[in-house]
Amino acid sequence: ILRATGKPYHAQCFCCVTCQKSLDGVPFTVDATMKIHCIDCFHEKFAPRCYACHRTILPVSGQEETVRIIAFDRSYHIDCYRCENCNVQFTTEEGCYPRDDSVLCLPCNRNYSKKKRNHS
Repeated sequence: ILRATGKPYHAQCFCCVTCQKSLDGVPFTVDATMKIHCIDCFHEKFAPRCYACHRTILPVSGQEETVRIIAFDRSYHIDCYRCENCNVQFTTEEGCYPRDDSVLCLPCNRNYSKKKRNHS
């Protein structure tokens, strides 16, 4: 018998609620309802997803904290935070210039504004 989350378990019963993999001697975590998950299933189910590539945003190998960019209540991998029009990656020096719910670089924002004025 082993103890986890304050409860006793048979070793064969201590499994991930999602994939049923045995967690005896394996790192695990619990969700807000105290359900037990293997790390992979927990990340797949609860980690934020990148708005651009739709993959989960996870800590870099060897790190414990996840680094992400949030814009318009959307999460992005650092490498995926790019202009939605020309795909240039945003930098600290050349930031994002949003327009009508799109993340754009300054040149694309200016072109968008010109096109909008010409069509009005």
